[in-house]
Amino acid sequence: MAPSSRKAAPALFTMPSGLAFADVMARALSEDASLGGRFDGAALADITILLPTRRAVRTLSEAFLRQSGGRAMILPSIRPMGDVDEEEMLLDPGFSFREEGAAFGAELPPAMESLSRQIVLTKLINAWGEVNPDAGAMSAGQAAALAGDLGRFLDAVETEGVELSALQDLVPGDYAQNWQITLEFLQIITRYWPDILADKGLIDPARRRTLLLEAQAAAWAAKPPQGPVIAAGSTGSVPASAKLLSVIAGLPQGAVVLPGLDLDLAPEAWEAVGESHPQFGMKQLLERLGAGRDDVALWPGAQTAAAEKNAARARLLNEALRPAEATDGWRAVLAAEGKDIAGALEGLHLIEAANAREEALAIALILRSVLEEKEKTAALVTPDRSLARRVAAELARWGIEVDDSSGVPLAETPVFIFLRLLLEAVEEDFAPVPLLSLLKHPLAAAGMAPGDFRADVRRLERALLRGPRPAPGLEGLELALNAYEEERKRDEPRLRALIAQLKEATAPLLQLPLFEKQEAGALLSAFLGAAEALAARDEVEGAARLWAGDDGEAAAAFFAALMEAANEAPALAPAGLRAFMESLALGRVVRPRFGRHPRLMILGPLEARLQQADCLILGGLNEGVWPAETKVDPWLSRPMRRNLGLYSPERRIGLSAHDFVQAAACPRVFLTRALKVEGAPAVPSRWLLRLESFLKGAGIDGLPLAQKWTHWAREIDVPSARQAALPPRPAPPLHARPDRLSVTDVETLIRDPYAFYARRVLGLKALDAIDDFAPARDRGILIHRALDTFVKRYPETLPENIEEVLLEIGEEVFADAPDRPEVIAFWQPRYEQIARFLASAEPELRQDVLKAYGEIEGMLEIGGLKRPVSLHARADRIDVKRSGALHIMDYKTGGVPSAAQVESGLSPQLSLEAAMAEAGGFENVPKGPVETLTYLHLAGGEQGGAVKKITEEGSRLAAEALGGLKGLLASYENESLPYLSRPRVQFIGRYSDYDHLARVKEWSASDGEEGA
Repeated sequence: MAPSSRKAAPALFTMPSGLAFADVMARALSEDASLGGRFDGAALADITILLPTRRAVRTLSEAFLRQSGGRAMILPSIRPMGDVDEEEMLLDPGFSFREEGAAFGAELPPAMESLSRQIVLTKLINAWGEVNPDAGAMSAGQAAALAGDLGRFLDAVETEGVELSALQDLVPGDYAQNWQITLEFLQIITRYWPDILADKGLIDPARRRTLLLEAQAAAWAAKPPQGPVIAAGSTGSVPASAKLLSVIAGLPQGAVVLPGLDLDLAPEAWEAVGESHPQFGMKQLLERLGAGRDDVALWPGAQTAAAEKNAARARLLNEALRPAEATDGWRAVLAAEGKDIAGALEGLHLIEAANAREEALAIALILRSVLEEKEKTAALVTPDRSLARRVAAELARWGIEVDDSSGVPLAETPVFIFLRLLLEAVEEDFAPVPLLSLLKHPLAAAGMAPGDFRADVRRLERALLRGPRPAPGLEGLELALNAYEEERKRDEPRLRALIAQLKEATAPLLQLPLFEKQEAGALLSAFLGAAEALAARDEVEGAARLWAGDDGEAAAAFFAALMEAANEAPALAPAGLRAFMESLALGRVVRPRFGRHPRLMILGPLEARLQQADCLILGGLNEGVWPAETKVDPWLSRPMRRNLGLYSPERRIGLSAHDFVQAAACPRVFLTRALKVEGAPAVPSRWLLRLESFLKGAGIDGLPLAQKWTHWAREIDVPSARQAALPPRPAPPLHARPDRLSVTDVETLIRDPYAFYARRVLGLKALDAIDDFAPARDRGILIHRALDTFVKRYPETLPENIEEVLLEIGEEVFADAPDRPEVIAFWQPRYEQIARFLASAEPELRQDVLKAYGEIEGMLEIGGLKRPVSLHARADRIDVKRSGALHIMDYKTGGVPSAAQVESGLSPQLSLEAAMAEAGGFENVPKGPVETLTYLHLAGGEQGGAVKKITEEGSRLAAEALGGLKGLLASYENESLPYLSRPRVQFIGRYSDYDHLARVKEWSASDGEEGA
């Protein structure tokens, strides 16, 4: 069919804001493919439609299928102008439009793959840093991050049609010193980058796309296509796209459909439209096309009654957002249309939530309610990915799974997290926390059945990783295991096998020195080999597990591209691979292949363009979120951008404003925001403030509120009735109550009976913290062992050189703990201070002492009860004086009880040991009256320690403590007496290892009384 030379209708159309863009376009073309005679005799299949995104292509295709009513039909040729939205500038280098432009595209060099470009730029940046040492040392990860920013700057410059050579024309002397340094740095892309591309026979992806668009425009200008061409939905923000739109508008059978052009804005207001205004893109495009608003017609079918209702909303939004310089025209508008404003607000609601969680839950409730309406659809549109994730999580409470169409950052996917954890563990020499983080990842199995592997990892954690950190590396774990087996007098074959499996899996990577730079390809091969070996399970190879699923495939593609470009990468040390890898992954996302819900969507503003839903929720409408904060260009100042001809940062705000108006003009819309974000008051979006101001001028008190959703959000998790939590009152039968106690058990029983119950009746033992720094038990054991050795070697007479002997003994004791280097590093210097202190204190302590006994086991049978109870103790030291009196000492490396606590019986350890000694309960220690009770406080600080004598009346305290103990034990023979948690007021503020088990925080804050 020969193209017609006449133009029966304008080449420019607009689709009013708020209409279902795809459905209205598909209906008009299905009913009249000639578009009112503009396309002479054209059939639907003859038409080519160009849209801004691939998602828009799918949406329009589906709209045509709906119009067909299930009948067979040949669709138009629907193509994207680019892979994604123009403003994102992430471009498809392999795309060309039509066969007429293919010849132009075939002559172009291929585009350089973005990852390869970033790696090459990284190498250039490293080289620049070496010749400019004043700029500071830069790691490969930092250079890669900078290369990513530089690549995006290249794309922006190429997309906006600015020649790189223009950078060289900026005069450094005209700018501040820091910008002069930046301009020197940018010589990487002005002087060296073009030569590198030429040597490789490649061009930048943005440059190639621009050339392809220009080639297509030139081809169609020289030889118009045979069939009609419609470009729809594009704002022409990319100059090359605008040029193509200009050509299409001038084709004999061409048409351009603009999204949401404001045909009603007053001329003086239109002239004042600036870059941050929603109509700036439309205005600029019309200027490029040499047209005015009078040349633009409404798209056929956009004049229905429903469309007029949407048009009233669009007029309200456009007037509210009119340029600040023209807001004096509001009075005239309100005088003319004031009565229609209330109708324009019908279906538009504002929700102000107290916080981000309440906002997300309110949105989830709205989405959930839409599913109760047959075949209705709903979408959340927000640039706030945190809000999107919250909403998806809240929907999961009803079993509703919805994908965030913006995708998940590659660096946050399970596969990438696993790979990062492996590198973190290697960097940290397999320290407990990073090692457990790696081993507890679902992908970790090390060739074993996952269940068996998890069980062995938990056993490894309890045995070796809680408490002080083992020596570095997997060899350190083996040393710690040797000590563990020796201490417990049993072998641990499963733990030994697990460590062996880990060593085998990570061997390729561990063979490379941690801080020695390697050829990037070899390092990556070793790393990925270790990751696959660690991911393998008993029945599945590691590669099959690691690279499975959407995230696995995306990660596999990323690392395949990285391996392919490895010869361009700088040399890397294993310690720097993680930062390098994370910098390269920044900005790459994994999008769901198929949506998980057919009627609900979560979209970003870019993904929402040309999309449609029966109910739209615009979330996160706070300043700094929507619109986003204006980002400062790291490369060019505002004057430099202006001199180069680049857009100002406010241009992005204008694009966001256009997205907002397009969505907010839909029939049923909820606008949501949180009053506080992370505890701080949030400022409403400037668009909401404008709407509020405009409505107040019309005598309307703000946007219609829909606070029932926030009310339901607050109430949904509130129980129908509240029952005050009560303290636990366990009362086991007598036979379950312990009849063997230690003196420290007695103190626990007095202070916190519930802790005694949990420890001695239930047999629950508190675990050490993971990677605990020299816990009290371990440091106490070493100090006690050293002092016990000293007392046993010199029980009757002291050596002449006390300090020297104590230091020698300390060397022996600390040498026996090679698996706990932190304890040694921290406490060996403190022990030296303790030795210095004891060298001066011991002569006085040993005055009139016949013999000293260290670490003596003792036992005392307590009668007069329903059943005998044995009391046990291990006294740190007992000195027998020449008079036969006894001096009992206890070593304390931590806190020391006060004399008042000992006298009152709240700290009865020394008093009960005294009672035991007077009864002859300590083996080989002669029975005698106890005279002195003393604490040796051995903290190892500046003073080394202190002698704290509690009393010279040990026999009296012994009798009182023993009597008190008998009474206490007699009371607990009553089976109705419970083991209460925190019964004594003076100990309420103290933390117990068993407070969480007693649920203290629940009942201690309630007003309920203790129940039975």
